[in-house]
Parts: sequence; C-alpha cells; structure tokens
Amino acid sequence: MLNGRTGKMLPETRSRVESAIRRLGYRPNRAAQQLRTGRIQMLGLIVPSVANPFWGTFARHLEAAALAEGFYMLLCNSERDPERERRYVEELWGDGIGGVVLCSSLPSLDHVKPTVEAGLGLVAFDRTAQPGDPHRAVNIGTDNVLGMRLATEHLLALGHTRLAFVSGSIGSVNRAERYSGFRQALDAAGLPGSAGIVWSGADTADFDDRDAAELGRVAALEILSAPRPPTAIVAINDMCALGVIAGAREAGLVAGRDVSVTGYDDIMLAGMAMPALTTVRQPVEEMAATAFTRLRQVMDGDEGETGRSILHRPALVVRDSTSAPAVSPVT
Repeated sequence: MLNGRTGKMLPETRSRVESAIRRLGYRPNRAAQQLRTGRIQMLGLIVPSVANPFWGTFARHLEAAALAEGFYMLLCNSERDPERERRYVEELWGDGIGGVVLCSSLPSLDHVKPTVEAGLGLVAFDRTAQPGDPHRAVNIGTDNVLGMRLATEHLLALGHTRLAFVSGSIGSVNRAERYSGFRQALDAAGLPGSAGIVWSGADTADFDDRDAAELGRVAALEILSAPRPPTAIVAINDMCALGVIAGAREAGLVAGRDVSVTGYDDIMLAGMAMPALTTVRQPVEEMAATAFTRLRQVMDGDEGETGRSILHRPALVVRDSTSAPAVSPVT
C-alpha cells in the first residue's frame, strides 16, 4: 500500500485503493516519500553469511513478510564482524532505512547503540536480551537452551554416556546458550564432567559461518581418532553436523551406526543427507513473521516489546543419524 500501513484500513477501503493503483499504474516516488517522512519503505537485514542455508531461508521468509506490507529489503553479510555491522547499520540509517534485523548474536550491541538511540528500529535475532542493550531493541529467537537439551536428552535416552559438543567459538549468545543446554542435560543425567567433550578448535579464527561444514569435518577427524572417542556428537548447527558426518565417513565410520550425530536448525539439506540428520527445528517462518511485526511496531513508535526477549519453541526432529551406541562405552 502507499504508506505500508494497510493494517489501519478497512478491507473495503484497501480493496478500492488497490484497484485504483492497478488501474492508474501508480508507483510511489521514493524520493518524495523520503522528503516527507525522512524514511523509505525498506528495511535492512544483516546476517552472518548466506553460505549457511538457514540464513537464506530466514531472509526469504522475512522478505515475504515485508513485501506483503509494501516494504522492500536489503540484505547484508557481516561475518559476525562488529565493525562491519556498525558500518552497515550506519549506512542503512543514513540512506533512509528506519529498521534493521540484526542476526549476528554478539553478546554486546554497543557498536550499533548510537544509531539505535538516534532512532533506528532494531530487532536482534537469534539472541536473548543482554545487560547494556539499547532500550529500544527487541530480541527474538528460539529457546536455544531448551533446544540443545532436547537433542542431548535424546542421545542420553538412546544409551550414550560419552558425548562431544562441536561448535568452534562459543563467543556468540546463541552458541553459549546451546552449550548451556548441552551441559544441563548431562548434569541432570548425573554424568561426570568428563562425559562431555567440548571441541572448539585449536584455532577457531580459521573458521567462520562460511566454513561450518569444514569445521565439523575437522572436528570429527580429531575427536574420533582419540583413544576413547565419543559415541555421539552434538553439533552447533546443521552445516557443522553435515561436516561431522563427512568426517566420520572419512575416518571409516558410518553416522547413525558407529557414531550418532545431531544438528540444530533443520535446514532443507538435513532431511536429504545420508543418513538423514536428527536435528532441532527452528520455526523459521514464524520467527521471520514475528521479527517483521515487531520491527514495524518499533519503527511506528510502539516500544511495548522493547528490552525483552521473545522466544519461540524449538522441536526435536529424529531421523537416521542417531541410534543406540554400537558398543557400550566404558565410563
């Protein structure tokens, strides 16, 4: 619609306006629109990297929600670099874009705080609220602690007592929360600290979101060659888990038979992998719709949801990559 506020129109009024727009071939003048309001009907989306299919899927659903309300979207890849994120946010705001969905999940938002305090609407995605956040920010994601507990408890129920957690850096909020869920499940089962191996890489600077599968492959080769290897591997996300499956195969093992593997996200490739990947599903379409709705509210001056976390419930999806331990481990 002309100003993107279709929710404030009666259905019959909206129908008449849409009919007139089609008949006249009307197209809004964005330059004039920006002169009047200082903003344009566009939002920004900053993701770590669309090399991870999860972010491509999220971008598609967010764009669909935006287009349905007359907004367009600009996509940026940040590689979780705070300086790059800061520059993107400042450029988007300077170009007249009034709202940004930021998906880096970094512990601090200080690098974008001045722009948010200047008026930018911000949704921090895949992240829970942290001390010192800008008061106008809304945090949206899944319950990462619960999600990783579900995956770990599934493996424990199958009889695994020696598990590995593969992540690379655990510096982001979402990764720290997933690790917390892993540890909580082991603690609740009464397992000793040695039951949970944590692999974060000898030099995680060599890996980023573009290299999650390679990180998983390298991790699998290293930990599965240990004298007492784990019987199950919990990966930080699906791309990492697919790399773990490849690494296990390279080591002469079969995922789902010799070692169990779980992921997180339920990207399209998860169900197509060999074996199909047991994972934790994020309701990505629902999350994208929530992100857009909350961003619009903040942009329109409604700050009722700011400063808090809106968490969606994840779900465990059991497939062929997990089974009971092939050999009862010695604890």
